[in-house]
Amino acid sequence: MLLTIKDLEQLHTEHPEWQMELVEGKIIVMGPSDYESEEIGGRLITFLNNWIMSRKLGRVTGSSAGFILPSIKEGDSEKRNLRAPDVSFVRADRLKKTKRDFVELVPDLMVEVKSKSDRIKPIEEKIQLFLQLGSTVGMLIDPDKLTVMVYRLNQAPMMLQSGDILTLPELLPGWELEVSELWPPEFD
Repeated sequence: MLLTIKDLEQLHTEHPEWQMELVEGKIIVMGPSDYESEEIGGRLITFLNNWIMSRKLGRVTGSSAGFILPSIKEGDSEKRNLRAPDVSFVRADRLKKTKRDFVELVPDLMVEVKSKSDRIKPIEEKIQLFLQLGSTVGMLIDPDKLTVMVYRLNQAPMMLQSGDILTLPELLPGWELEVSELWPPEFD
């Protein structure tokens, strides 16, 4: 039996503490992230918001913001996915007012931070899905390798490491972030 967004909403009402995604008719309950991955996501949200908010360029959200993605038609059946990137950005002109619900759009930027238990292939598949549906940029941050992979549709991924500068000129002209700033500091 394929489940729907209404089924997911009902489960979310019954279990608000669960973080869930709807993928091809199946509800996936997401486990909590490891501390380091969550800290990296939080750092990126902070760096993005510091640039975006003062310029009123759009909205940045974390891993709990759900996006109802456009339908994927296969024969007579229609599949609606609800996915939640670890970090996302939506341009102001595409979401002028925030919503108290899931939004039916594809974010302009979607970012996944590899958790300790994640496998790379499903993350890359998720990024490619978002790109095919309209995201401009997808990113995979891998704390194990200290790399940031930047994906754009129909282009080879670009790997960045500490010492490299991350830019997103098509979305955030002038914004720069040294990749090493993503990694959590060590305190003496």
